[in-house]
Amino acid sequence: MLLAWLLLLAVGLVVLAHLRTPALPALALLALYLIAMGLSGDAPGWLLVLLWLPWLTVALPLLLPHLRRRHLSAPALAWLGKTLPPLSGTERNAIEAGSVWWDGELFGGRPDWDKLLSYPKPSLAAEEQAFLEGPVEELCAMVSDWEIGQRLDLPPEAWAFIKAQGFFALIIPKEYGGKGFSAHAHSQIVTKLATRSGDLASTVMVPNSLGPAELLLRYGSEAQRQHYLPRLAEGREIPCFALTGPYAGSDAGAMPDSGVICRGPWQGEEVLGLRLNWEKRYITLGPVATLLGLAFKTYDPEHLLGDREELGISLALIPTDTPGVEIGRRHLPLDAAFMNGPNAGRDVFVPLDNLIGGREMIGKGWPMLMECLSVGRSISLPAVGASVAKGCSYVSGRYARVREQFGMPLASFEGIQEALARIGGNAWLMDSARLLTAQAVDLGERPAVLSAILKYQLTERARECIAHAMDIHGGKAIAMGPNNYLARLWQSTPIFITVEGANILTRNLMIFGQGAVRCHPYLLREMTLAGRAEQPGALEEFDTVLLEHLGHAVGNAASTLLLGLGGGRLDRTPGDAASRRYFRALNRLAAAFALLADLCLLRLGGDLKRRERLSARLADALSHLYLGSAALKRYHDQGCPREQHALLAWALEESLARAEEALAGLLANFPGRPLGLLLHALVFPLGRRHRGPSDRLDAQIAEILGRPEDDPALASLLDGCYRPQSPDQPLGALRQAFKRLTASQASARKLRTALRGGQLHPAPGTDPIAAALAAGVLDSAEAAALQAAEEARRRVIDVDDFAPEALRLHEGQVR
Repeated sequence: MLLAWLLLLAVGLVVLAHLRTPALPALALLALYLIAMGLSGDAPGWLLVLLWLPWLTVALPLLLPHLRRRHLSAPALAWLGKTLPPLSGTERNAIEAGSVWWDGELFGGRPDWDKLLSYPKPSLAAEEQAFLEGPVEELCAMVSDWEIGQRLDLPPEAWAFIKAQGFFALIIPKEYGGKGFSAHAHSQIVTKLATRSGDLASTVMVPNSLGPAELLLRYGSEAQRQHYLPRLAEGREIPCFALTGPYAGSDAGAMPDSGVICRGPWQGEEVLGLRLNWEKRYITLGPVATLLGLAFKTYDPEHLLGDREELGISLALIPTDTPGVEIGRRHLPLDAAFMNGPNAGRDVFVPLDNLIGGREMIGKGWPMLMECLSVGRSISLPAVGASVAKGCSYVSGRYARVREQFGMPLASFEGIQEALARIGGNAWLMDSARLLTAQAVDLGERPAVLSAILKYQLTERARECIAHAMDIHGGKAIAMGPNNYLARLWQSTPIFITVEGANILTRNLMIFGQGAVRCHPYLLREMTLAGRAEQPGALEEFDTVLLEHLGHAVGNAASTLLLGLGGGRLDRTPGDAASRRYFRALNRLAAAFALLADLCLLRLGGDLKRRERLSARLADALSHLYLGSAALKRYHDQGCPREQHALLAWALEESLARAEEALAGLLANFPGRPLGLLLHALVFPLGRRHRGPSDRLDAQIAEILGRPEDDPALASLLDGCYRPQSPDQPLGALRQAFKRLTASQASARKLRTALRGGQLHPAPGTDPIAAALAAGVLDSAEAAALQAAEEARRRVIDVDDFAPEALRLHEGQVR
């Protein structure tokens, strides 16, 4: 009986904490239980004393707030002030930029799935759909990726079409002459363009993400909007934004570029303005830009504006024909053809009116950039990453059916199936995250942490997809030429790994480093209070937050154990038979992530910044929890289609296995080995549950990639992928070969059976199809169809070759 009393007590404590029962009611219930236990006579007195002591240890501080604040909260506040380093101005701006959305739910450890599923399904307005089906398709058909690479530029007719059709004006509202499209439409457009040409997509996406238009819309004066936005919308101005320089890459705060407040001549008058000196590089559209957005540090040595000399980072708009502006020669990022290059300014004078938002925005450039980057990065690079996976899915699935080795299609080999599954599964998972994050922007969010997750995860997974596609295609993929649809994509993929914050820094420093402070329910408030500990009321406010934080941590610890033992079945979750278990698994891992994030912050404090590998593992766990959430949201948005069960299962098994792997790696390297072992038992009481997609699941995904294009599962995966119809184009030829070979499968089986069975003995070097026709194995229609299929196959597997004179450089030519 005593054992039963103690077991019920332990279970009750865990359940109360898991249910987030308020402290005082929970203590009252425990007191009643201990009284009942004492009255039963089953427990000895010494044991009751031992049980009442922890009850009193918790109850007395709760019931005596003055005692608690003096002996618990005040020392904790002092410790926090010493342990956590003060936030620099740039760090605070980065942390406070954007908004907290689903990432906050995951950091809380108790994601509200009903809230996620209630968000509206992303959809296109009629005008947006018409633009995708009209001008976007026309623009894709107008260009050839090979020809763009050869001329190192878009053709003139494409530039003219981009300007005339408003491709630079996707985000500009209609009242200023723009399209006023949604973030979802913007993402769909960039995705389709990128499946045709990365250079084309880069040219279009940059003016619509981090650039003058976005900054003007958010921070510009109405006069600036009225002047510049119509000109940008019509293509009369080509914008670029100059942020990165030789000494300031990912650490943009280190830029040496300066703007000094002074007086100078402007249009015949002496006005108050800025004398600018800068040197920038890697600026997309820089070589052709007419309007340059510029970031620089502002100084006022003559105190023309006030007492301060160093005013912080500011942003200005500089027409590129302004005296002193130097547009440099072009960069060639891995031989990519999109316009990119350096620029500089030497003693360039502009009036203060050229500051975005005017003089009141002096020194506010960094938060302006962070806000805009959180939106643009949620759309542009995720769209490019998803496009790579979609394109690789399409061509690899077709090619693995068209190309044969050892008398069998490549898709029959398990090694190829493994690679195909990684491509197709990633494509569906990546697209789910892209769709959800663009929808968040349309809901008014500015998801800074989630945009960093997508930037890292989708560009890295794109790199994995193109690597697998290259392996599947073999020699076809490495012979450069107009019929190679993979090589330029392979060349350019590292560009997207590098831009907008190198991926190593994004993973190791930004995702969790920014997310821990920004998304944690209590940490930012605690840090803020630690910074003003001596002010009146700070201790009382901190005391309230600390109690909530302790309850949060205890609740997550209980949830981690309870859900780990019960497989998450003790929680009510939405979903159908295919998805419910995955909601439960994400609940379990979200609680574990929230617990470990708290303990790492408690154990390491400010040193967590320097323990980048621990921070990276926490970033990985958060990232995979988000990707899994996005996959579930997409599946339910589409009405839980049965044909997508395999895609859902692959996406979730992948996400959950990677999240568990990250948490297990964190625990194996946790500071303090005994604590790490104890936490491992808490987080994985029954061991790890997910090891990644099975061989059987991989085979199912690979099989989907080899289906006809009208198959619902494949259509969902390839949605938005540009697929030309004409067999004169490489993808069109691949499409034609796949269709002809699929249609002639029965005839091919007849021929193989006859050859293997000895019914047919064609002479060496002769055409077996002609022999089969002559022998009556095939009729004329079957033979003709089979011959056409083989000709189409040969066209696909052939690679380009060049005459020596075609490759010889002429005088003055550079390649």
